[in-house]
Order: sequence, then structure tokens, then C-alpha cells
Amino acid sequence: MEGPSSQAAPALGLPGRRDSGGDAETDPSRDVKTHFRVCRFIMETGVKLGMRSVPVATACVLYHRFFEQASIRAYEPYLVAMSCVYLAGKVEEQHIRTRDIINVSHRYFNSGSAPLECDKEFWDLRDSVVQCELLILRQLNFHVSFEHPHKYLLHYLLSVKLLVNRHAWSRTPIAETSWALLRDCYHGAMCIRHKPQHIAIATLYLALNSYGVDLPVGEREWWQVLCEYVTKADIDAVISDLLQLYDIEAKCI
Repeated sequence: MEGPSSQAAPALGLPGRRDSGGDAETDPSRDVKTHFRVCRFIMETGVKLGMRSVPVATACVLYHRFFEQASIRAYEPYLVAMSCVYLAGKVEEQHIRTRDIINVSHRYFNSGSAPLECDKEFWDLRDSVVQCELLILRQLNFHVSFEHPHKYLLHYLLSVKLLVNRHAWSRTPIAETSWALLRDCYHGAMCIRHKPQHIAIATLYLALNSYGVDLPVGEREWWQVLCEYVTKADIDAVISDLLQLYDIEAKCI
């Protein structure tokens, strides 16, 4: 990509992208792994920048939405990710300085290095981040506000807690596991393929099943009571996509 990404790779010390010719691994498979690694970068960068969970989730959705329409071979994914973090901070009203994003990103790829000097290389990189932000806005037609599963999961957890024996609830990390599973959903495009309510229900369903916690049986399943229009097929689809992400994670190590 000319323009926004031209200065990013050398300034940050980004891992080089190999030419696809002669690579035994298919492009779609390699692209999925790249997106997984870049979203992991977004999440780790967000933690170091002190971002809340929703702004980090918004950054991941912005990234996935952008590459839903654009080719990963046309744009530097890590530069797009940095701009998504910057834009997400604005959208979710947790503004992050471009200098902080650049320095944290530089440290991510160059462990133990000193912050970048405010020289021409730094300002070129800052300009690239800002230009790329404008590119993302145009690509998404300025639709940058999203509904996340977080508020639904919080509501579902509070409701389920009332149905579970309090000793069983205190002995098992249902809430912590559900939030961790939800966070993992953002490593892949599944976070934009499924409805937020379905993702919230599915992560809670998987957490409960993982620890063998049973809920009282009634006329309807507990998940139908919490989310009227969700089906078992919807839950299974989310869990299947999430398990595929864990398989990708194992291959990225």
C-alpha cells in the first residue's frame, strides 16, 4: 500500500510479509492466522494503554469490518490495527494519544527498546496512523458505533447467578470464564458474524457446561428465558467458531 502504510513497517520493525508465491499454505488459512495475531496485538496494546474492554472490542470490530471489504495484501494490517485503536478511543470516549499508541506498538515489536525519538521517522509514522484512520472511516462509511455482547453477558450473568446454588457459584469461576471466552471471540471475524446476544449466551453456555453447573429445569431452557429468539443452533454455531479460533491459536504458537 502506498501512502498510509509506507512508513509503518521500517519504523516499527514489523514482521515482513512473505510473497504468496510458492507458499504451501493457502492464502485464506494464512490470512486467518494473520488476523488472529493482529487482534492479539490490539488486545495486548489496549491493556498496556489502559483501555477498557469495550474500546478494545470496538478496535477489533473496526479491524474486522475493514478487512471484510479490503485485501490484507493491499494494506499493512498492524498499521490498520494501530489506527483502529486510535479511532476506537474516540468512538468510546477514551481518547488515546497517537504518541502513546506508537510507542507501545514499537515496544511490542522491539522488546526492551527505548521510545522512538520525535524525529522525521516518528512524524511520518504518526501521519500514517492518522491517514489510515481516515481511510478506515471512508471504507466503513463512517459507521463506527457497534453493539457489543458485553452488556448482555453482564445481564445474563446476574440472572443466572440467582438460579445457581451460591456455594456452587462461589466454587466455580463462571463469570471470569465467560468474560474470557467473550474476549477470545474478538480474535476472529466471528465477532461480526453473530448477533451480540447470541455470543453472550453462547459464552455463558460454554462456561456453565465446562464446569458442569446445572440450572433448574423448567418449561423452557434457561437460555430461551434469557434470550427469547436464540436457538440451540445459534449457540452451537458460536461455540463452533470459537473452538476453531482456539485451533488457530494453537497453530500460531
